[in-house]
Amino acid sequence: MIVEDAICSFCGCLCDDINVEVEEGKIKRVRHACRLGSSKILGHERIKAPMIRRGGELCMVSYQEAYDRAAEILLRAQKPLLYGWASTVCEAQKKGILLAEEVGGVLDSTATVCHGPSVIGIEEKGLPGATLGQVKNRADTIVFWGCNPAEAHPRHSLRYSSNVCGRFTPEGRAGRKIVVVDVRETRTSKNADKTVIIQPGTDYEVISALRMLVAGKGDVVPDEVGGVPKAELDGLAKTLLAARFGAVFFGLGITHSRGRYKNIDNALSLVTELNSHTKFVIMPMRGHYNVGGIGQVLAWSSGFPMSVDFTRNAPYFNPGETAACDLLAKADTDAALIIAADAASNFPRAAVEALAKIPVIQIDPYENPTTLISEVVIPSAIAGVEAEGTAYRMDGMALRMRKLVDTSYPSDEEILSHILESVHRLQRGLER
Repeated sequence: MIVEDAICSFCGCLCDDINVEVEEGKIKRVRHACRLGSSKILGHERIKAPMIRRGGELCMVSYQEAYDRAAEILLRAQKPLLYGWASTVCEAQKKGILLAEEVGGVLDSTATVCHGPSVIGIEEKGLPGATLGQVKNRADTIVFWGCNPAEAHPRHSLRYSSNVCGRFTPEGRAGRKIVVVDVRETRTSKNADKTVIIQPGTDYEVISALRMLVAGKGDVVPDEVGGVPKAELDGLAKTLLAARFGAVFFGLGITHSRGRYKNIDNALSLVTELNSHTKFVIMPMRGHYNVGGIGQVLAWSSGFPMSVDFTRNAPYFNPGETAACDLLAKADTDAALIIAADAASNFPRAAVEALAKIPVIQIDPYENPTTLISEVVIPSAIAGVEAEGTAYRMDGMALRMRKLVDTSYPSDEEILSHILESVHRLQRGLER
């Protein structure tokens, strides 16, 4: 059997043209996906059964034992952290919010260590955005700033941006100007018409200089900004102004350099000012396939897009205080549930050391470094492969992912529902 037009649940592109060959209930071949997406869909060695740590060793137990132990840990904690959510579906994220409210915890997503600054910048300035379909069909000038989609989002250029033929861009790559702004040469820059190499940490200054040049105030720009000659910046500004429809894609190179969310604030202002002369849009290059989804679900559930504290009987949001790494740095959390993420691989060392000192519950299909410090490990079905659900593409479009094969593993949504049931049962027992 061949499942046509399946959605790849790897990165924020959510490519929806994947053909998957299924034989005897197992995936045998994946077509049209990139290597990263194919490896995700084909899968690899899984966590075989739920485990609880006893005597320093992880021992296999039943799912119900794991649910009950997880509920016990969360209820005993004064301020549990529920972190991750980027690689699971919106239906599971909704259950996670209910669980966080019930146990009085803080729910945070992987956005805080990637595009969290983008979220804050967008909150301040708004987002002159578009769908990836509009970029594909209309954009004749594309800027990749602080990102490397050739390696992080391999099919982005082929489906949505530089190399694709659109309705009003029938020439494809030949009809587009591609600009890369980064601190070094990358695989993406090899496909560019113009590459601007800036000094690390000078994104804000370079964007400010471009704003001056776009506004016709080039006389106040010094001869060199961020290691880039003024003449080169002037040429870039003219390229942007000459666009009929331009798009800026930005990545962690700008969100995690000096300036953080103010870099995004400034970039949004640049795009707004370009819109006084032509048409321009801007979009963050989201990594995990549904990191945008948890922001959406949290926003319409609590009013805030990340780092939401539910310990006060009302949602509270204050980045720098309620984000996962901040809580761990201050020893302000005494238990953690990590789902659809690998905190031990991505947090700063001090945060991982703090995480290792508290009880950790892991929900994930695969073993990873977080497994090594977990007290409870619950294996789950792979969303978008073994379980259906909704995910948000990097442009904010919601797409429905189908189940491709059956599995004996419960979905993330089912696991969280069972933990919530165990929490309610334990609460009733404590009330008696």
